[in-house]
Amino acid sequence: MPTRPIRLLIVDDSALVREILSTGLAKDPGIEVVGTASNPYEARDKIVQLRPDVLTLDVEMPRMDGVEFLRRLMPQFPIPVVMVSSLTESGKKITFDALEAGALDFVSKPRSNVAAGLSSMLLELSTKVKLASTVDVSHWKGKRLERGARGPIQSSALEESTDKVVAIGASTGGTEAIKEVITRFPVTMPGVIIVQHMPAGFTKMFADRLNSLCSMMVKEAENGDRIMAGRVLVAPGGKQMRVVRRGGIYQVEVKPGEPVMGHCPSVEVMMQSVAKEVGKNAVGVMLTGMGSDGCTGMKAMADAGAPCVAQDEATSVVFGMPKEAYARGGAKKLVPLGDMAQTVINMVNRLAA
Repeated sequence: MPTRPIRLLIVDDSALVREILSTGLAKDPGIEVVGTASNPYEARDKIVQLRPDVLTLDVEMPRMDGVEFLRRLMPQFPIPVVMVSSLTESGKKITFDALEAGALDFVSKPRSNVAAGLSSMLLELSTKVKLASTVDVSHWKGKRLERGARGPIQSSALEESTDKVVAIGASTGGTEAIKEVITRFPVTMPGVIIVQHMPAGFTKMFADRLNSLCSMMVKEAENGDRIMAGRVLVAPGGKQMRVVRRGGIYQVEVKPGEPVMGHCPSVEVMMQSVAKEVGKNAVGVMLTGMGSDGCTGMKAMADAGAPCVAQDEATSVVFGMPKEAYARGGAKKLVPLGDMAQTVINMVNRLAA
């Protein structure tokens, strides 16, 4: 039985842009444009009236910009939002402010060769609208975003790092260690992929729990999911997760597979794919765990130019995987768990620089 089209509301102060987006996106049978709004005040009324599934929102508008609108909207009416941005230098910063305020993704308006860039932009936007419609943003209900009030630390210089990947492996004791690290990541952090040894059925619960605690959006990975800034993908139990590069983007390939080094998902499988597909644009992290899963893969990452670290013995529940990653030359440094988030952020900043 076919599902109903995604109900979309378009918010942009330009009548021409509203017309272009409405006409272009309406051609997709999976999307129904239920309305448009020229400013945030009109948008709020139409959200109440039309109950759209997804909102596209212009970043820079008169009277109230898109970021301020998001800060007021999300605690009252949590709704998946895709920002539409003209990527000027100032526009880049405000776009990432929007991601911090609750937007899931953004699309750039074409700046040159508009005719040629328009169809590509509409295709990208329709794809991201569909992806956004699958995301549960209910955790924003009642939330107040206060600048500097909680976990995210030192997010400067991350604006240009959307093509970076942070790969984290963990086992025994890893659920709490992972929580300690990623709850301190800013929403502007590059995409994070995680393999935590855990059986099928438990990984979704784990991802959902993390999603309620983190500034980044956390979900159990599905085949074809894009690795992108502001998103954490957790490998599902009972399946192997690999990174693949398609054009200029990274995605995950999630498929059933045989255990590797005794595990499915396996850190080894993930990190070997990161070494091959991402190379020096990745950061590797090995957290507490029993055994040696991923130690060869982390060495491959390091050989490909990726900076890699492991949790130190004093803070590890089991100093197995971090010990082997360090001993075999993958992890170049052992780091206490409490310092791991900032260490990784610093490594990402150096890559971006």
